[in-house]
Amino acid sequence: MGMRKIVCRIALIALVALALPLFMSSDASAQYREFAGKVDKVSNKKLLVDNRKGDKVSFVKTEDTAVEGEKTEWKAIKKDDWVSVSWKMMDKPRVAYKVVVMPPKEEAGE
Repeated sequence: MGMRKIVCRIALIALVALALPLFMSSDASAQYREFAGKVDKVSNKKLLVDNRKGDKVSFVKTEDTAVEGEKTEWKAIKKDDWVSVSWKMMDKPRVAYKVVVMPPKEEAGE
């Protein structure tokens, strides 16, 4: 009987160890994506970025959104600024975790 209890406990510990990653926070395994382009519209809570290839993507600002690069505040971001936005694929709506404002780019044909 004693050996059976030991085997059951080992099996239970192994099961918990295998299942633990499934119950951990999904944020830890989420990978950031980057979307770069020209700011089409900006408001206090939203940013619309056009990558000039036909894609326009909207991002929302949170209290944790970081702004880096040429500008360091959300309110300083203006239409026609070039940015790179870090976001997570699982977010609905897309959250801007980090916005890097880049130096102005010369567009093709100018």
